[in-house]
Amino acid sequence: MTKFFRLLFLSLVTACCLAVSLCPNVSKVVAQDAEKERVVVNLTDDGRALINPGMGWTCHFYSNVPKNYGSRLEPSDTLDWFEGCSTVYLRLPWAYIEPEEGVFNWAIVDTPAQRWIDKGKKVAFRFTTSENWMEYATPKWVFDAGAKGERYQWGKGVTPDGPNVDPVFDDPIYLEKLSHFLEAAGKRYANNPNVAFIDVGTYGMWGEGHSSLGVFKEQTFSRMTPERTLAVVKTHIDLHKKYFPGVQLCISDDVAGAEKQGFDFPETDYAFENGVSLRDDSILVQAGDRAWFHADMAQKFWPTTPVILEHEHLQGSIERGAWDNDKLLESVEAYHASYMSIHCWPDFEWEHVADVARKINRRMGYRLLPSRIEYPKSVVIDKFFDVEWTLQNLGVAPCYGGGFVALTLKDGEGGIVSVLTDESFDVRDLEVGAPGEAPKTERTVRFRVGHVAPTTKRGVYDVYVSVGTRDGTPVYELPLPDSDGKKRYKIGTIELKSK
Repeated sequence: MTKFFRLLFLSLVTACCLAVSLCPNVSKVVAQDAEKERVVVNLTDDGRALINPGMGWTCHFYSNVPKNYGSRLEPSDTLDWFEGCSTVYLRLPWAYIEPEEGVFNWAIVDTPAQRWIDKGKKVAFRFTTSENWMEYATPKWVFDAGAKGERYQWGKGVTPDGPNVDPVFDDPIYLEKLSHFLEAAGKRYANNPNVAFIDVGTYGMWGEGHSSLGVFKEQTFSRMTPERTLAVVKTHIDLHKKYFPGVQLCISDDVAGAEKQGFDFPETDYAFENGVSLRDDSILVQAGDRAWFHADMAQKFWPTTPVILEHEHLQGSIERGAWDNDKLLESVEAYHASYMSIHCWPDFEWEHVADVARKINRRMGYRLLPSRIEYPKSVVIDKFFDVEWTLQNLGVAPCYGGGFVALTLKDGEGGIVSVLTDESFDVRDLEVGAPGEAPKTERTVRFRVGHVAPTTKRGVYDVYVSVGTRDGTPVYELPLPDSDGKKRYKIGTIELKSK
């Protein structure tokens, strides 16, 4: 009996030891099985207008003439009701901003600008030196200092008793005084994150380059050779580059000729080589096949810089029978446009374009969508796990500023438990496609939660997706519901388990 019990005891001890040695492996298998249970989230575009950097509708608060078109807006009205309006555009003659040499009227631009900036929106500028509706767009004191000018009458050309005065755009005194003005403006607006773009608008009628290019032959004032014209364009580009570093510059397509068609022109090629983007001033001046001329020109620019479209003054276009909502939408596709103007009284424009504007808002610029996300239903703290996602850009243009997808875990109080960013892929590289044909980029990313620190408790947490900087700060609105108010969008929950 004693021998029997001794053998029985040894058998029990051996069995217990084997059980203990197998426990870690059993736990691991259970954990792995749990992680195989995955959450699959399919996301679709909710159709909202998005206010994002580098894109949107631009309100012509000043359209050369100061009363057009912001004068009817109350100080609190920043067009939040005009879906997709992201930017206030201030286009004014130099004479209104520096009426006396060295004496500046910055309040004329800073006041409307701050209304938009205060709402988290952007401002854009054009400073002009040539207008057909006022005597001195370039301040009179510039000519009094010795700068050369030409008097003219709109529709007739140069005449000694003309009511308007244009500068000679390469006159050394004019350029010296202009440089001082741009330097002062640069102190305010260079490297300014609130500035969406600044036009190179100091050359030519309305800043479009018309005066010296012979585009409007009956209104041509300073006939110049092509070589001199190119030199003038380069000079004005270089001045803006010098005084506005860190700001996206753009230039009117008309500096190359209002109706010249093609891909390559010396003036716009020089702009492109210097990182200056393109704006078309204006589309829908004429009807049908003549609604625009420079979509081919834009093909060089849009892959790397935002293209801006300015449609003709809406009321004038309607009166001439040139307006066409379908063509407006078509222009966004043709140019791969990131911006579109509100070039009329805003309420009148919204009344006429609301339906097509909503279609444009789903295509203009970029529109980032994580259309599918798959992640484990539960994970072990400090253990690696895989997340799969499919990314798309539903817009017509790249997300030029770039960014990175992140998952954020939050507790029931909205506290951030973990931030997990995929730094290996920049959304700037998402390709664009035709409507409904946005290419898909599929990613598998490995993350872990709570490695070393901070202290992470087990529990069930909400999962949010966002796109922004490498550190997980959200930057871009996504076309998704369930926002936390800070550009993170809830997609589900995840359980964190102890090791």
